[in-house]
Amino acid sequence: MSTEDREVILSIKHVDVTFETGHKKKLRAVKDANFDIYKGETFALVGESGSGKTTLGRAIMRINPCSAGEILFEGKRISGKISREEDRNVVRNIQMIFQDPAASLNERATIEYCVSEGLYNFHLYKDENERIEKVDRALESVGLLPEHKSRYPHEFSGGQRQRVGIARAMIMDPKFIVADEPISALDVSIRAQVLNLMNKLKAERNLTYLFIAHDLSVVRFIADRIAVIHLGEIVEIAESETLFKYPMHPYTVSLLSAVPMPDPIVEKTRHHIVYDPSKLEQTDEQRELREVRPGHFVFCTNNEFTRYREKMDRMEQELG
Repeated sequence: MSTEDREVILSIKHVDVTFETGHKKKLRAVKDANFDIYKGETFALVGESGSGKTTLGRAIMRINPCSAGEILFEGKRISGKISREEDRNVVRNIQMIFQDPAASLNERATIEYCVSEGLYNFHLYKDENERIEKVDRALESVGLLPEHKSRYPHEFSGGQRQRVGIARAMIMDPKFIVADEPISALDVSIRAQVLNLMNKLKAERNLTYLFIAHDLSVVRFIADRIAVIHLGEIVEIAESETLFKYPMHPYTVSLLSAVPMPDPIVEKTRHHIVYDPSKLEQTDEQRELREVRPGHFVFCTNNEFTRYREKMDRMEQELG
């Protein structure tokens, strides 16, 4: 299906997020971000620590205010000042899975209360029996048992706590989920379990994910499209396999060169590419996202755009 035929569920339009750092100084954490997320897809936002990916995710959740631009959800603006009813609608339909499953759960509350909190706030149940039934179903949907609801978060492993966090988000029947590095705090052995669970729930409930990560190998497994962010700027957007096959921006090439390989011989001889922004074309021309191929955008000038097109042609010929 072409992108023109797909329904856009979330639009980021020229979004800036700026923080006050004291002494009248400001830090521009996100700079002129632009992209659309289509209904039913997993859109990954990838970058190193401090690149602004979590900041942008929190802006979607209305935790961080936008200093410029706007965010649209289902065609309606959700950034800036909106009515209380619209704000409740955002909370109801956009949920977040947090990076640290231990810090995101109330240690003094039972699992039943942690998962039920959204139901209490929006009164999404007729009586106590229905609320408990919803909690039981939510826990079962993430591979936990109903009897777990009387326990406390500290009694669970990291993977189980993350499952509780997923259940807490899913019980609201959201349309869109911001998953902020949901597996980075987990043991390697259970990361695949959580990713498989998220894929399963996505298929069953027709969910849309914004999956924030720094590990490209994980993103390749779960994402339909990937946006690469560097120092607050989106530098490349493409379908997952296209990005791995035809990386264009030097920062994307650098990130891919750092992905660990399971072959020890290849790993020993592999050359890591360090990204050096000073090697980019020095010009006064404004860089912007330009479409090198249908659906493949690169942050570049006109001259760089021409070179990327030529590079793409060469790579396509070499790879057949």
